[in-house]
Amino acid sequence: MEDLLKLKGKNVVVMGVANERSLAWGVAKSLFEIGANVIFTYRKERSLVKLEKALESNGLEAKMIVQCDVNEDESIQHAFTLIGETLGTIHGLVHSVAFAHAEDLKNDFVETTRSGYAFAQDTSSYSLIATAREARRYMTEGASIITMSYLGAERVLDGYNVMGVAKAALEASVRYLANDLGKEAIRVNAISAGAVRTLSAKGVPSFNTILGQIGEKAPLKRNITNEEVAKMSIVMLSDLSSGVTGEIIYVDGGYHIMG
Repeated sequence: MEDLLKLKGKNVVVMGVANERSLAWGVAKSLFEIGANVIFTYRKERSLVKLEKALESNGLEAKMIVQCDVNEDESIQHAFTLIGETLGTIHGLVHSVAFAHAEDLKNDFVETTRSGYAFAQDTSSYSLIATAREARRYMTEGASIITMSYLGAERVLDGYNVMGVAKAALEASVRYLANDLGKEAIRVNAISAGAVRTLSAKGVPSFNTILGQIGEKAPLKRNITNEEVAKMSIVMLSDLSSGVTGEIIYVDGGYHIMG
């Protein structure tokens, strides 16, 4: 299987591990299992402490851990220059970064503030563009970039509000980036994961209701797991998906197809 994946010994950057329940952590664990070199970025010291604890408790060792604030161009540039100059080549990138202010999720969407809207877009959508721009300099052997989206990008989901609009912009960005970077053999795709109990999901007021609805309505009649998102992420990072770019891949038990 490792021969098919072609990820053993390859350098993959994982952004956005908040704790061991993060989708990004699930992907990272799977990358370790198949022998990839995993490089982590973190935003604040608090995230670094949780990341180091997760690595230690699982007996895992990162190739590199680098500070990167996605709201600052200089920080992104510095982080990827450090990674690229240290390792030479970047073969994959997992962008699992999103954030909106709590009040912009709790209030009606029409009450979204200008600053809240800009912050959600900057953190959750523009950060993919800025990151891809810096990472591509070291993606000289072709590469795969994946980002994490959600059904709220295309449908109204109660309590998702400004984050849904940010994810819609993220998905459009995936398509435009795929077009720009395809000639460099860099693929860009999004994983639209079903509802999973993560730290970010806690910020959505109706999350427990959403879980119940998916369990009832999805064709598979259940919610998906972090591990299932990780498995599809590995497919999209690997050579198994070498002909796929600009796509939104749903890992939601089929929930998105239902009326």
